[in-house]
Amino acid sequence: MLRIAVQSKGRLFDETMLLLEEAGIKLNKGKRILLLSAKGFPVEVLFLRDDDIPQSVANGVADVGIVGENEYVEKGGQAELIKRLGFSKCRLSLAIPKDEKYNGVTWFEGKTIATSYPEILSAYLKQNNVNAELHVISGSVEIAPGIGLADAIFDIVSSGSTLVSNRLKEVEVVMSSEALLIANNKLTSEKREILNELLFRFDAIQAAEGKKYVLLNAPKENLNQIIEVLPGMKSPTVTPLADGEWVSIQSVIAEKHFWEIIGKLKSLGAEGILVLPIEKMIL
Repeated sequence: MLRIAVQSKGRLFDETMLLLEEAGIKLNKGKRILLLSAKGFPVEVLFLRDDDIPQSVANGVADVGIVGENEYVEKGGQAELIKRLGFSKCRLSLAIPKDEKYNGVTWFEGKTIATSYPEILSAYLKQNNVNAELHVISGSVEIAPGIGLADAIFDIVSSGSTLVSNRLKEVEVVMSSEALLIANNKLTSEKREILNELLFRFDAIQAAEGKKYVLLNAPKENLNQIIEVLPGMKSPTVTPLADGEWVSIQSVIAEKHFWEIIGKLKSLGAEGILVLPIEKMIL
């Protein structure tokens, strides 16, 4: 049984649960809400505070964990980094009162900064030769300047709306963060095998992100030009139709180029264009 530590609430929890569900891991509901086993796959999920996950994985309480990069770096990164998962993206930034004039990182010299990430911030200030006092608090960091507890803050920023509502402005981005899959350094071969199967499923889900499956009919005389527009994963699938002058073409395209590609296909005579979402893709 592979034990996975995940955040017990918040955006990372929601996106992690969606990933596990898409990977075919359905949890058995029960009274032990902190530890749930899965149906049909040898894993169990341990729900923890986000800042407890890195150490819990490092010391073997959990075998693997899904955690924000910000917490992984803050806690020293003792567990093995297995995979970047690409969701729950945010940044760790310095912010100051909206009305303050900012002339660079030297603004923080001699100031007091409220933060829940003292290790990351200390390293950044040292790198920039800035001496500042750190006021370490957990939760509601953004209110510190408004109540006179600090001159500035160093905290997670996603949309920036929380900063605006507290009359703060973001002035320095120290690091970007996303969800990571981490593992204990001493996994047994049996647990490593389960982890590899889990990674295979995660890879299939990620490979399908931002992709669309396209099926269309086109004049055979324009086939070479259409293939240039639709390269596919290796090359598109081409099937003859009953009308010998026409072919059916199947391929995969990136969603960000969708309308541009569809426009080119129409100009080359493509008809009956069918576009479908892709749930998973095995490369």
